[in-house]
Amino acid sequence: MVNVRAHVFVQGRVQAVSYRWWTQRRAQSLELTGWVRNLDDGRVEAVFEGTKKNLEKIIEKCKTGPRFSKVTHIDVVWEKSTGEFESFEITS
Repeated sequence: MVNVRAHVFVQGRVQAVSYRWWTQRRAQSLELTGWVRNLDDGRVEAVFEGTKKNLEKIIEKCKTGPRFSKVTHIDVVWEKSTGEFESFEITS
């Protein structure tokens, strides 16, 4: 199966609520690679690589987020997979 990439920006109450840790655990369970990080403007940014089916699953999960988060908007940019990642990491 061909892998694709989703570049995702999540807006709302998504910092200081374990959103990055939560995202990493779900990405790993779906065998996705990439990274997630906080942005200075309060959003969370993530890059996921994997099958389109699993990327669609993680995007749906990101719309809800962990218990204390409140997602108000998600932007997704679909891109070609580069295969540059070996795992899914939390970055600064």
